[in-house]
Amino acid sequence: MRRALGSVRARATLGATLVVAIALVAAGTAVLLSLWSNLSGQAGTQAERTARTVAADLAAGTAYDQLSLDHDDRPVQVVDESGRLVAVSEDLERISGTGVTAVRPQAPAGGDPDDSAAREDDDHDSLSPGEIDDDVSFTDGSATVEGDEADYRFAAVRVEVDGKGTLTVHAGAPLSAEQSAVSTALTVMLIGFPLLLGVVGGVTWLVTRRALRPVEGIRAEMAAITASQDLARRVPVPDTHDEVARLARTTNETLAALETSVERQRRFVADASHELRSPIASLRTQLEVGAAHPELLDVDGAVEDTVRLQRLAADLLLLARLDAGERPGDARFDLAELVREEAEGRAGVTPETGVAVEVTGSRTQLGRLVANLLDNAQRHARSAVTVSVRREDGGQEGGGQEGGYALVEVADDGDGVPVADRERVFERFVRLDAARSRDDGGAGLGLAIARDVAVRHGGTLTVGEAAAGGALFELRLPVA
Repeated sequence: MRRALGSVRARATLGATLVVAIALVAAGTAVLLSLWSNLSGQAGTQAERTARTVAADLAAGTAYDQLSLDHDDRPVQVVDESGRLVAVSEDLERISGTGVTAVRPQAPAGGDPDDSAAREDDDHDSLSPGEIDDDVSFTDGSATVEGDEADYRFAAVRVEVDGKGTLTVHAGAPLSAEQSAVSTALTVMLIGFPLLLGVVGGVTWLVTRRALRPVEGIRAEMAAITASQDLARRVPVPDTHDEVARLARTTNETLAALETSVERQRRFVADASHELRSPIASLRTQLEVGAAHPELLDVDGAVEDTVRLQRLAADLLLLARLDAGERPGDARFDLAELVREEAEGRAGVTPETGVAVEVTGSRTQLGRLVANLLDNAQRHARSAVTVSVRREDGGQEGGGQEGGYALVEVADDGDGVPVADRERVFERFVRLDAARSRDDGGAGLGLAIARDVAVRHGGTLTVGEAAAGGALFELRLPVA
């Protein structure tokens, strides 16, 4: 039961049915009250009309015994100032709700103490002889006429009659039609509302099922992808423009990004294994030869292979830390000074640093970035490498900040980088010169590390063409 109610479809159906039920109950109650009020008003109008007809006869001087009081079996009472019943419709057996329970005319008796009190009360709202009061009062009660008991709406109208004082005419109109109409409406509601709620619940269930069918397809496909670990698969995208379609597209985008990330990691592991295999095999060969023939041991070659392994391991470790989202820190230092330190002692490298340009981040990582750019430039330059640092204002596209940015340019006079390869050079384990040996060209991680470090520091690293025709690497970092 809990699992069934836990589904979106069940909750939506239950919620829709509950809302419609509350609305139907409220609307039904309002309809019944309005119906009863309108029909009761009509009964009151009929009762008032009958009472005013009798009052008009009395005002015209009609005697009590000559009054026409039989109005479609509607009970009529005429009461004088003292509260005595002086005229009544025939066949009236019982009455309540008018204040006078008598059903037969009562003979007047002189000296009744209540007579003066009634007259004193009437003095507060006296009428002229023959005048019928405009005000009318309504009450609900019941009466038995010719053995039939029913509920009535009574209207009371006063009339001043010359020689008889103020008389009150009570006339009733039956409420049976009103009660029957309200009862019929209530019966229809009691039968129709459950059927309507059933229809609403069924339609909501079917509509929700149809609307959630693509979600179930997405869930099933995601479960299959998880089981098969095949990230090349994609969830079905419904041919709609709603939230479910956007969810499917976003899910496919996430799967594509995950597939790219996993494929990148696989290539990284494969390339790293390949790069590690060569120096390890060379070092093992040299050690085995040295073990068998000590006089043939190439100590310098072994040291060189060991250094290559050490550098490659350091590069792989740094890339792993960058991929793991290691924060660069918030140290503040002079970038121009850092560039001068990295350029010092390098043959053919000319630093052009002016005023101090302070940035924040990891001094070690940014030093590694500059060193990689200088190593790459020296490897491809014919004779000269120039590195400059300056500050530029404005928010240029690709890393500029409102407060300006630090610009580091490393230019060489080599062959440059072809336009088609200017993004590819920043990929891991990429060497544009296939004929170059690993000993001279490295593992192809330097520029990849440089760009990753730049991005982690909120900057950019791009390559273009230098004035001398070689490569121009431009590093932009936000100033401190």
